[in-house]
Amino acid sequence: MATFELYRRSTIGMCLTETLDEMVQSGTLSPELAIQVLVQFDKRMATFELYRRSTSGMCLTETLDEMVQSGTLSPELAIQVLVQFDKSMTEALESQVKTKVTIKGHLHTYRFCDNVWTFILQDAMFKSEDRQENVSQVKIVACDSKLLTQ
Repeated sequence: MATFELYRRSTIGMCLTETLDEMVQSGTLSPELAIQVLVQFDKRMATFELYRRSTSGMCLTETLDEMVQSGTLSPELAIQVLVQFDKSMTEALESQVKTKVTIKGHLHTYRFCDNVWTFILQDAMFKSEDRQENVSQVKIVACDSKLLTQ
């Protein structure tokens, strides 16, 4: 559960939690349903972590957080922007990236958690049609793209 605290402590996560708390206190939402909403939020955020932790995703999230804090953007609209970012990244990578790369290296660590694979390779070689790059260590995070479009 510690991984998910990262998302709940973001401005968007805190706004969602506060909104759900208010709805539970006013009786418009049951505590059980509020927990289900937070669990779904956690799952979605964890699935999309791979794009949101990119430089573009981090900048977008920070900008949206600032806009929510300053009151220029509602938390609901910020969440919609992030969801669209996730979908757009998935579609762009599927349709626009055609380069094939071969990766070879020594597998140091691997993990499969929440439908996400994480590999750490040492002395890795990336080889494409026209060039080759060697790196001492690389972390690869991958998941089934079908999960991102659900």
